[in-house]
Amino acid sequence: MKYTCLILFLFSDLLFGQTTIETEFVKKFELKADAFISIDNFGTTYYITNNVFYKKDKDQTTNFSALQLGSLYEANVFNPLKINLFYKNFNTVIILDNRLAEIFKIDFNQMAPYKNISRISTGYDNTIWIFNQDQQKLELFDYKAKTTRAQTVPVQSSVLDLESNYNYCWLLTEKFLYVYNYFGSLIKKIENPGFTAMVESNENIILKKDNNLFYLKKNSETINTIETGNLLINDFFVTNETLYLYSLETVHQFKLKIN
Repeated sequence: MKYTCLILFLFSDLLFGQTTIETEFVKKFELKADAFISIDNFGTTYYITNNVFYKKDKDQTTNFSALQLGSLYEANVFNPLKINLFYKNFNTVIILDNRLAEIFKIDFNQMAPYKNISRISTGYDNTIWIFNQDQQKLELFDYKAKTTRAQTVPVQSSVLDLESNYNYCWLLTEKFLYVYNYFGSLIKKIENPGFTAMVESNENIILKKDNNLFYLKKNSETINTIETGNLLINDFFVTNETLYLYSLETVHQFKLKIN
């Protein structure tokens, strides 16, 4: 892994393909939420309503709230055993287990040196990726040791989104999409033609521009449009070539027909 950055292109331009990825409708269900986060292979749905984080499965609905921390800015459930909740106004991250019990609290206001965080995402082991707003750089932060394991050089444009898995981290800014390995080394830098949000699935990236979705396959420079019809896309999530669109209090499930 540590030598990946030596063999991949650092700078590249997206090539928009002529192929549209078709979708096959599977089902839909109602969900009243302020933000739809994700759904797993067992049908467990994660969402946010009134700053309360919910986990809903076939048998029960559980929730977690920390109203004293203000608005719940974002949630990450890449690892359902270590769910990350980010309360931006209080510069604080809460780590939950799969029962939504708090197992760790990270108050960046108490850190020395102080860290002003604007985005977070899951890392491996006891780490999370954080974007240090003051220094304009990404850090892989060990929240138990309270140390930074890796960091990137500063970026020069506003951050729009952050996604990660255990091996890589994707940082979407107004000008570029950056891809880093877990050492913090830049392995790819792609111009951003107007994307504003993204999700990651098996190292494939799905990007949103206006009310349209696009598919960037792993190790490819070609991006293809995803067929979504005329649905208003409030939130979206992809797992195992299954696309979920949250629109007007309804989750629509589609199968992606990827060759």
